[in-house]
This record gives sequence, structure tokens and C-alpha cells, in this order.
Amino acid sequence: MTAPGSYWPPFALSLETPRLTLRPIRDEDIPAAVQAALDGVHEPGRNPFSQPWAEAPAEELGPNMAQWYWRCRGTMSPEDWTLLLGIWHGGEFVGCQDIAAKDFATLKTVSTGSWLTRRVQGRGLGKEMRAAVALYAFDWLGAEVAESEAAAWNRQSLGVSRSLGYDLNGVTRANWGGTVQDSQRVRLTPAGFNRPDWTLKVQGHEPTAKYLGIRA
Repeated sequence: MTAPGSYWPPFALSLETPRLTLRPIRDEDIPAAVQAALDGVHEPGRNPFSQPWAEAPAEELGPNMAQWYWRCRGTMSPEDWTLLLGIWHGGEFVGCQDIAAKDFATLKTVSTGSWLTRRVQGRGLGKEMRAAVALYAFDWLGAEVAESEAAAWNRQSLGVSRSLGYDLNGVTRANWGGTVQDSQRVRLTPAGFNRPDWTLKVQGHEPTAKYLGIRA
């Protein structure tokens, strides 16, 4: 059987932490991703995302997620890319951690976002997966800045950011799913990064970096 990485190089990428495996979501993973989202991502009526995607009716959620995964792959270029990394815990798909960049060759800046199914929240997995992509961004991709944002009321997300060494980087007023929200931006540099006490295991970096136009 042809290896997935032979026809789309980022499919070869895999990041491993003590408890998690992160790798790009493939078509065969979409049913598990949809089910994890259907099981619940946040408290009803408390949307933490700039787009309320997780609140879509069940019959729309699957097609919406699949289209998003295909769109990110289909439009990827060295100038503008998004890696959607599925999260596996104990062999089960439990969420997604994305890492994205525009004009990376010049800006050396990535942005991140994530979600976890509710049944595994509160175990420190969100911090572990964010640490994984920060390690990958700084140590493997050569990023100089990692940025993120969260609703100002989202203590869990902002708590992860603080624990990893992110600095507050301004508040912006934004339209989140038709409602006005204060969005807190955060910014991390290698010097300020509170590195975990474990080592990230990386496979498939070289073909992924080449595809993204990133030089060693």
C-alpha cells in the first residue's frame, strides 16, 4: 500500500508527547473527528471560538468539518499554510491542534488554535498539545514567535497560555458568531517559553518542511 506521505508530504508528520500523538488529519480520520465534536466540545451556549462551528446541527457538522480539512489541504502553500493535527490519546481521537502561518519565510511567526472533546478536558492534555506545537515551531521549523488568542472570559485557554510563558499581547473587540467579544491575544517567544520536562518525538519533519518551503 502506498504510504500517505508519498502523495501528500505532511501526512508523514507525527509528533509524540508522553500521552499524545499529533498528526495531520486524513480522510479516514474524519468520522472519528466528527464523533469527538458531536460528543461535545464546550458548555452549551458558551462558545469559545471565533466561529461557532461546534454548535452546528449534527447533519451539518460533519460536512462542515470535512470541507474545512479539505480546504486547508487544497489551499496550502509556502506563503499561507495550516496544519490541522488530530490528537490521539490512548488510541482514541480526542481533538485537534492546528498550527498555521502566513509569509513564514519573512515573519517566522505561527498561530495556533485547538479543541478537545469534553470528556477528556481537565486532564492537562490541552497544555501538553500546545507545548508540543510550540516545541515543533521553535525547534524544528525555526519560528521566532508563536501567537494565539482566546475570549477574554476563557480562563482555561488563557491559563494554558500563562503556564507556558505566553505574554499578553493586547485585547481586540471582535465579532464571534454574531456576538461581540473581547478577544485576548497572547504571544510566546523561545526565550519566554516554559519548556516541558519531556522531549518531543518527531517523525516526518523533512518532507513536511520541504513542502512548506521551510529551509533547515
